[in-house]
Amino acid sequence: MIRIRDIILSPGESQDHLRTRCAKLLKLRPGEITTLKIHRRSIDARKKQDIRIVYTVDVALRQDETALLKRLKHPKLSLAEDYVYQLPQPALTPRYRPVIVGFGPGGMFAALVLAQAGLKPLVLERGQDAQTRHEKVEHFWRTGQLDPDCNVQFGEGGAGTFSDGKLNSGIRNPRCQWVLEQFAAAGAGEQICYDAKPHVGTDVLLQVVQRIRARILELGGEVRFGAQVTSLAMSEGRLNGLWVRQDGETTLLPCDQVILAIGHSARDTFETLHGQGVPMEPKPFSMGVRIEHPQALINRSQYGPMAETGLLPPADYKLNVRLPDGSSAYTFCMCPGGQVVAAASEPGRVVTNGMSNAARDGENANAALLVTLHPEDFPDSSPLCGMYWQRELESRAFVAGGSNYRAPAQLVGDFLQKRPSQALGSVTPTYRPGVTLCDLHQVLPEAITAVLEQAIPALDKKLHGFCTPDAVLAAPETRSSSPVRIVRDEGCRSAVSGLYPCGEGAGYAGGILSAAVDGMRCAEAVVEDLALYTAAE
Repeated sequence: MIRIRDIILSPGESQDHLRTRCAKLLKLRPGEITTLKIHRRSIDARKKQDIRIVYTVDVALRQDETALLKRLKHPKLSLAEDYVYQLPQPALTPRYRPVIVGFGPGGMFAALVLAQAGLKPLVLERGQDAQTRHEKVEHFWRTGQLDPDCNVQFGEGGAGTFSDGKLNSGIRNPRCQWVLEQFAAAGAGEQICYDAKPHVGTDVLLQVVQRIRARILELGGEVRFGAQVTSLAMSEGRLNGLWVRQDGETTLLPCDQVILAIGHSARDTFETLHGQGVPMEPKPFSMGVRIEHPQALINRSQYGPMAETGLLPPADYKLNVRLPDGSSAYTFCMCPGGQVVAAASEPGRVVTNGMSNAARDGENANAALLVTLHPEDFPDSSPLCGMYWQRELESRAFVAGGSNYRAPAQLVGDFLQKRPSQALGSVTPTYRPGVTLCDLHQVLPEAITAVLEQAIPALDKKLHGFCTPDAVLAAPETRSSSPVRIVRDEGCRSAVSGLYPCGEGAGYAGGILSAAVDGMRCAEAVVEDLALYTAAE
């Protein structure tokens, strides 16, 4: 196939015009194109008066494509070269099937690869299946009654299930395309394979993760929900089993290869692993707030007059600023037309996050507004110090919110003037169970508030309206990434033989897509090491 770059359509213009545009560039009749497939689609909104939809497409022709390319010598044309993922091929059958702890994106895609490789993996997930989880999360948002083992952080699909479902990433790994294809095949929609900023939405993700689980089960894998690993069984630095609590009973599960995809909120597991001597270290992470604006304001700022036409999707943004003193702030996980959600996983602590459904049709836009924190900023130098700092801020926020899981909140204008907010303005917060207005300087440390005070006006220069006084800040956003790294080598192996730290919780990913790719890498390492463990018997 021939790949054709930079085919331009106007907002609202039918994709049917792609064939004629491609044919013109190739100097052919449209009928000579036998197949047309969109490879990439993006919105170019740099010129507000001339917003464009930019496509890269792959076409198959009735004639010799290589000869045509040589004849045309056009810079927009090349042969299409797509990456095809080669599943690992086990040479041996292991004594024990591989075990995966956690069924978020990392664990899910590790399981999918191992299942397709014929190894029938066993997945242990402390939370519940997606449907049960959805019901428990809704109950928490409605009543403030939290289930510590099944919530926005724990359960089928991991924390990413209750998010915007973004599938773009800063990593440049060819495995990304395979991940997108698996999500699309499970019902996420063909467009995620070619959109420059693909997203799925919570409502669709809840179904998608169940279909991926069904595929793993069809291939001989097993997923046990409500199964929490309480400790490792080791001998002479080598893993030989897991202690697992399920239905009130703790039993020993013999195993010798475990992918540890526990997620960034498995704090009790971090403590257990640290106590057992599993090497880990503090790592940089970020904390801050959720900022909420009217979606219409974001649309106007990003699209200009075109925002009123209804021909463009709800606008998003991704902003960052480095301040004169060397500190920095940035936005993360921006959710167009979404809502701010209660994301606590421990009693007596408040955590905010953001999500949106596939339609992104809510009144408000929200994003994490975060300050980058380094181990030297932490209260002490212990491996788990960042985690304990998170807990401290979440506990403080719980009290400031009213000790009922309401989030402490403040208007941007009041925050910049360092005065407590007394009443809401034009922005109605979407957070449930609700917000309590206050002064966030009494909730967050100066290491965060001092940076945000400088960053918000600076970011307004990049996105007009970001600093609008009525925008709402809800706190705290503490779970953007793990504050802990479980140390591993280049082959994804821990110093504890048989243990493969994986994904966002282990400190090696930063979102759904990168965590899924890391799960694939860990699965490949398990297959590669089968001979080692079999020979050792």
